[in-house]
Amino acid sequence: MEVLMKGAPVATALTEKLASQVEEMKKGGITPKLAIVRVGERGDDLAYERGATKRMEKCGIDCQVYTFPADVPMEEFEKGFKAINDDDAVHGILMFRPLPKHLDEERIKSIINPLKDVDCMNSVNMAKVFMQDKTGYAPCTPEAVIRMLEYYEVDLTGKNVALIGRSLVVGKPLAMLLMGKNATVTVCHTKTKDVADITRRSDIVIAAAGAIKTVTRDMISEGTVVVDVGINVDGEGNLCGDVDYEEVENIASYISPVPAGVGSVTSTVLAEHVVRAAVALQ
Repeated sequence: MEVLMKGAPVATALTEKLASQVEEMKKGGITPKLAIVRVGERGDDLAYERGATKRMEKCGIDCQVYTFPADVPMEEFEKGFKAINDDDAVHGILMFRPLPKHLDEERIKSIINPLKDVDCMNSVNMAKVFMQDKTGYAPCTPEAVIRMLEYYEVDLTGKNVALIGRSLVVGKPLAMLLMGKNATVTVCHTKTKDVADITRRSDIVIAAAGAIKTVTRDMISEGTVVVDVGINVDGEGNLCGDVDYEEVENIASYISPVPAGVGSVTSTVLAEHVVRAAVALQ
């Protein structure tokens, strides 16, 4: 029988540890604070915002949401963002992306203080991920994948990992984190030939393509560990991942569901980064 890798136990264990750490920090006069920057009211942003604010509250971290209208001029948005960035009371900044097309996202990425960049927007932190420099902040979702595998005692050393997806948000940084755990990683994408042959020969398959049923039954061998990072909505309005879960679950040795999988760990990793930033900025 497969092991269902739910995110809640992972998030709970991390939250308990963080809450204790924050309590001690507050005794020393330090209260970690996260600033969430949101432009407009996209449904996925609002959903993550609700989850993140609840997680910060459980950890004892202050959290303030800064909202801007969807049509905010670039000059006004940049001025507002700089004020948040320069606020000494703010230790971590999470900005929801992508920004509306009329805003220069690259400009904002270059402005953010790398020490407050808790979700890896700035090129300084991305470079640190690729250099295996642990003083930086990896994107929260890739790190959540690693935390989940560690919690369920999935050893990555020497394992062949097929990683489907090469985005800068998940795929590429996750490949670096996996290699940092001594895994052998094959990154697959839309131009990769015979992805199924690669996945069938892999010990671990991680789906991060952002497309429904990217991974099907014929792509998985008996006993494979399957991690689903995708967040999609099917034709009936239900949340689902990139893996055809009903077909794959009976042959996988470990499998993460969507929802209630990797996504539920991501906000806890964010909280951990804010606590780290609060210490580093002292």
